[in-house]
Amino acid sequence: MIPKDEDPTDVLRSHIITLTGLLKIMLGKMEVDEESLLDRAITETYASRGIVAGKNFSGAEAPLLEDLEAVLRNMEGGHTLAERLYRFTKGSFAGFMNSPSNIDIKNRLIVFSIRDLEDELRPIAMYIILNFIWNLIRAEVKKRIMIIDEAWWMMKQEDGASFLFGLVKRARKYFLGVTTITQDVEDFLRSPYGKPIITNSSLQILLKQAPATIDLLQKTFNLTDGEKNMLLEVEVGQGLFFAGLNRVAIQIVASYSEDKIITTKPEDVLAQKK
Repeated sequence: MIPKDEDPTDVLRSHIITLTGLLKIMLGKMEVDEESLLDRAITETYASRGIVAGKNFSGAEAPLLEDLEAVLRNMEGGHTLAERLYRFTKGSFAGFMNSPSNIDIKNRLIVFSIRDLEDELRPIAMYIILNFIWNLIRAEVKKRIMIIDEAWWMMKQEDGASFLFGLVKRARKYFLGVTTITQDVEDFLRSPYGKPIITNSSLQILLKQAPATIDLLQKTFNLTDGEKNMLLEVEVGQGLFFAGLNRVAIQIVASYSEDKIITTKPEDVLAQKK
């Protein structure tokens, strides 16, 4: 899909860079020569489907991950990378990502759940989902909001953190609002990409915090000692709300219907199944 008013060559280059970042998350650390080999293999894989620089490829069929594996196996020096890719194409993770998407983005509400995925797959899934949504947003600019829960998964690898930072930074240009939610604020604050995402947000909510991270939070958000102690002692649903330079203590109370939908307490979930 080629976003309006964007050069196909730039779009293809962006896809190759994004896909390289995804594969580095999947396959782990790479040497410089492996990264160069992978870049060439991705370009050749796209070319096999008629997706080349300087050509309008909006109607072309996108290649699959197994196509990239095949290209790598036929390239000098590409066998090792192909073997590392095997478990995602024909191995234990084959059903996870080696197929075209069937998501209808025109639905009013779309929820991508990664709850039941193995921990190893969650950062990969987050990266794929966000990139998929980002491409659709760029293709048709209109007012939207994207909510990223458990965003700390993207901060676990440098390439994932870099991608999320770039998305948040460019979102306004495409009339997109981004909300990131995380239980592990420390993962954001200790990342060179995560900290500016938080500190540059127009609205922020801090709920109860752990003693291990409170000093770092105090420094980042310029909390007073009273606010610091408050975040250590508040009850569920209580915290601080920031809007620019203004801040106020808040208490979030869910309605009966909302509580039934969002509760994660085991006793409440079991009670609803009876």
